[in-house]
Amino acid sequence: MTQLFTKTLKNAPADEVAKNAQLLIRAGYVYKVMAGVYAYTPLGLRVLENIKRIVREEMNALNSQELIMSSLQRKETWIETGRWSDEVVDVWFKSKLQDGTDVGFGWTHEEPIVEMLRTYLKSYKDLPMSVYQFQTKLRNELRAKSGIMRGREFVMKDMYSVHATKEDLEVYYDQVIEAYKRCYSRFGIGDDTYVTFASGGAFTKFSHEFQTICDAGEDYIYLHRGKNIAINEEVIDEATKELGVERSELEKVKTAEVGNIFNFGTQKAEEMNLVFTDREGKEQFAYMGSYGIGITRVMGVIVEKFADEKGIVWPENIAPFKIYLVRIGGEAAVKEADALYDELSAKGIEVLYDDRDERPGAKFADSELMGVPYRITVSDRLLEQQRYELTLRASGETILLTRDELLARIG
Repeated sequence: MTQLFTKTLKNAPADEVAKNAQLLIRAGYVYKVMAGVYAYTPLGLRVLENIKRIVREEMNALNSQELIMSSLQRKETWIETGRWSDEVVDVWFKSKLQDGTDVGFGWTHEEPIVEMLRTYLKSYKDLPMSVYQFQTKLRNELRAKSGIMRGREFVMKDMYSVHATKEDLEVYYDQVIEAYKRCYSRFGIGDDTYVTFASGGAFTKFSHEFQTICDAGEDYIYLHRGKNIAINEEVIDEATKELGVERSELEKVKTAEVGNIFNFGTQKAEEMNLVFTDREGKEQFAYMGSYGIGITRVMGVIVEKFADEKGIVWPENIAPFKIYLVRIGGEAAVKEADALYDELSAKGIEVLYDDRDERPGAKFADSELMGVPYRITVSDRLLEQQRYELTLRASGETILLTRDELLARIG
């Protein structure tokens, strides 16, 4: 802790109304630059990288390949689909190069990825293709009052797959749904996250969102827990007919969208002439899917869902550290805490060691605000009993353990 770049704060900025951002700022995970724009500190980055690691593992398992696209985008790329127009897309940040060339800052990458794929897709033998990235998106949102749950600058995982046939795309699309379910489960929010029928816009009747029950969310969905059916409020009347459920059977809940997947069919390929040569030598339009997870939004939703009156409560898989180690007392406590820190670190267990010359209450309060899953306390009094105190952040339960019991429990 004495080497940590950030320090905890008693108060968040007066203009910050979102609970997730208030707690993340106070605990030292983010720094507020302006409304809807946050910098992520070394602590915050550890959480984001843990979320990304889970997503990366699941996307790689789908045989998708990671790349990174540019944030600066060509005007001509977007004119092809009509989405350069501010009347069609109202969240553009745009600028000009020194030579007067118009450029946009990426709010999504569907068109640029198709433009890139045109270079590499020639034959049916090249298909299927799937690529994904973790990219900072820039959107000129009118409202940005939900902390990191709705930013003007945010990190998204977006993936794009291209296929020779409708059937092949549909198989992959279903595989992505299952992979997304695993992601949310590993984040610790799987039980409250639902595959939700939503508007497909101009491309298809329905798309699928992943909505997490959250009081701070901006959406409402209608839920049938027994049939595991969830419908976004915007399509409720149309979808109930399609799915054979009565509106009276459904429970209305407030949610936050944490992911979205889209089956474009050949629409995007037709707009941008993404074609390949089939087995007969004929040119065909490719089938395409688009799949997104809001990385920074997931982080905000988790804070909103699990935080209590003391602070953040991180699920173990995405926590910045597994252990918050507190030492209290004199030379014996310092020596033992140092040794325990070295031993745990050598085992690959990530430990945040509170080695500050602070009163115990301040250390305990910071451990609770920061939300690390387990707190180990080493003190002169406990050492006399040859015991260590283990406190579980989520439940507040505290247990006394011998050194062997402690290592067995957390190892």
